[in-house]
Formats: sequence, C-alpha cells, structure tokens
Amino acid sequence: MEHLVRVYNEKDRQTLEWLRRHVGDAAIASAVAQCAGSGKPYLSIVCRRLGVRTPEFSVLRRQTSSPVAEHSLATIRGILAARTAPAKLAAVR
Repeated sequence: MEHLVRVYNEKDRQTLEWLRRHVGDAAIASAVAQCAGSGKPYLSIVCRRLGVRTPEFSVLRRQTSSPVAEHSLATIRGILAARTAPAKLAAVR
C-alpha cells in the first residue's frame, strides 16, 4: 500500500498497518482515489476521508548516543569554547 500513500517514517508505517487491519486495502484505495491532486496523499488525509482517528503510536528512541553524534557535539563545544575564551579574557582584565 505504500505505493498509494506518502510514508515518511516509522509512525507512518505503523499508521498504515493499523489502517490496513481496521478498514482494509479496498477502503484505503477508494479513499486515495477520492483525494484531489496528482501525487500521493498524506496518511492524515486518507484517515479523514475514511472518518477514522488513528491511535497514538510510540516510536522507540535510541537511548544511547552514537559515536558520530558525540564527535559532532564535541566539535561544536570546541568551537563555542574558542569563541567565548577571548571574551572571558577581556572581562578579567
């Protein structure tokens, strides 16, 4: 069904799975056909056409930071420290 609607992230995938279980593929295809425009509709528009509200899905977030993220943060901290160091020296004088 992803060929009919826009699916950008894990929440969209969960929403589409939920829709398929609760209303079926035929209803989704019919709702997509009723949507205006030449591109794929967003899932929220399809849900409105079907008159359903999806449940809130929890997307698991990574608990540990990645080495790339830690390196990037360290670089940013270094840049900020270098910018504020001359100002701190001038304030001490």
